[in-house]
Amino acid sequence: MHHLLDNPAWHALTGAHRSLAIGDDRARRYRADVSPFAAVADPGDPAAFRHLGEVVGAGATVGVFADEPPAGWQTLAAYDAVQYVYERPEAPVLPALDGEARLVPLGDADVPEALDLVERTRPGPFLERTIEFGGYHGVRVGDRLAAMAGQRMRPEGWCEVSAVCADPAFRGRGYAAQAMAAVMAGIVARGERPFLHVEAANDRAVAVYERLGFRARRSVTILVCRAG
Repeated sequence: MHHLLDNPAWHALTGAHRSLAIGDDRARRYRADVSPFAAVADPGDPAAFRHLGEVVGAGATVGVFADEPPAGWQTLAAYDAVQYVYERPEAPVLPALDGEARLVPLGDADVPEALDLVERTRPGPFLERTIEFGGYHGVRVGDRLAAMAGQRMRPEGWCEVSAVCADPAFRGRGYAAQAMAAVMAGIVARGERPFLHVEAANDRAVAVYERLGFRARRSVTILVCRAG
């Protein structure tokens, strides 16, 4: 039996995120201003990625979970990652923030600052309308966005924690973990379980996630591909 998290983007695009999807019952992608991820119903079908190319259009660039580069696509980048899951009944509770730092929900008005923070820290894709995934939280120090985290793919019963980052000037203070814990609390409150993806070589992030209670589930390869 295949697990939903073996093909998380597909199960999100055909489930909770149907309204953000473009495609059909064989291949879908997120709206290009929301997320670069795309997926196919059957990754083992040789024709599946050819059909995805028709869905996204020649020259379009998407991110896919795939063990091998899809035939007929140009691979621009490949990332070795690990999928982590959180299966505890409650979200982690962290010590209260100190000083001027405060935890806040993030919305449309915060997008310009979030885009700037992502540009400087490179946690993964955050686009003009990624905020539509909802559930974003940040830590502000004064008026400055010091850290943030949010949610992304939502296969049934699960929700991905994503865009975890901290301004270099505020690293080492646990602000990103605070934002993560707030995101996770929202996920658990809905009766879902958090999961995430992290580059295998990112030891610092892995240490944070494991301290929060995540455990490694499987290795994955994320490819950035251009349709032929």
